Amino acid sequence: MNKLLLIFLLTFSICSAQQTVFDSIFHDNIYRQYVSYIPQIYNPSVSTPLLFNFHGRGGNPFTAINNADFRDIADTANFIIVHPKGLLNSSGESHWNYGNTTVDDIGFINSLYNKLIIDYNIDLSRVYSVGMSNGGAMSYFLACDMNDKIAAIASVTGAMTSYQLSSCNPIHSTPILQIHGTNDTVVNFSSMQYGLEYWRSYNNCNLIADTILIPNYDLSDSSTVEHIIYGNGDNGVTTELFKITNGGHSWPGSNFNFGGTNFDINASEEVWKFLSKYDINGLINQSTYINEIPEDKKIIMLFDALGRDIKFKDNSLIFYLYDDGSVEKKIILNNFY
Repeated sequence: MNKLLLIFLLTFSICSAQQTVFDSIFHDNIYRQYVSYIPQIYNPSVSTPLLFNFHGRGGNPFTAINNADFRDIADTANFIIVHPKGLLNSSGESHWNYGNTTVDDIGFINSLYNKLIIDYNIDLSRVYSVGMSNGGAMSYFLACDMNDKIAAIASVTGAMTSYQLSSCNPIHSTPILQIHGTNDTVVNFSSMQYGLEYWRSYNNCNLIADTILIPNYDLSDSSTVEHIIYGNGDNGVTTELFKITNGGHSWPGSNFNFGGTNFDINASEEVWKFLSKYDINGLINQSTYINEIPEDKKIIMLFDALGRDIKFKDNSLIFYLYDDGSVEKKIILNNFY
């Protein structure tokens, strides 16, 4: 009896823990690999957002997992992360084809998307993409060529390419977040401005941006941050830039400091804070009043957009996690002018 109880407890522990899943699909006559991260609170009965996280040139899923780490956020905010692996280019480097080689990466990601929505209960209105460098360019490619499936994207040190600018054909206003250092010697800061302007114009955002100066929390990183927001786009979307003065080709807030890394912001937190505000129809509608909670549902947790436990407070976005696994976003506006 004790053995049976121990086996049950171990099985329950394994099934209820976070899962890192190594898998592949057969596409274009080759097995394409990917690594998924399933948070502990994932409930198959509840539709869950999906985030594609693309590594940079020469990288792999593990560099994305560790350098551009969203796992702690996913564990509390409840979203699935998928880290695809790029194929080798003619120089022997793993890469993403955003229109510059013959590899069918868009076909691969479309096929992967189709498999994931069978394997998991994915919220089809909340599928996002993020990537660093070459992976950031790939995220822009998804915004152009998988626009019917992608709600919003973010790029860190990546840029929209001239090929994408000439061929992009989106069908809905698409929130865009760019994070880029002015001292990036791999992907020049000026190169990403064309893509940012493309989406500002397409999204019908304001011509003049609002700029927020981020406090210089870490003086030792020799860099500062401005948050530049082009607001009032169609369907409530924005086109945004974190400009890191003196920042290099790196992921802000990462545990891996390759030089020029800013620590005044955490890119993973800022990316999820941005993406999670939107679904494929634009800004997710927020209630201005707290409704009656059904008698058959009990609140078990309140948390913010980063998944942090919080106390109730006015004029703040709050996520309500109920005992049936459902999540609601609500906000009370008091003393709001």
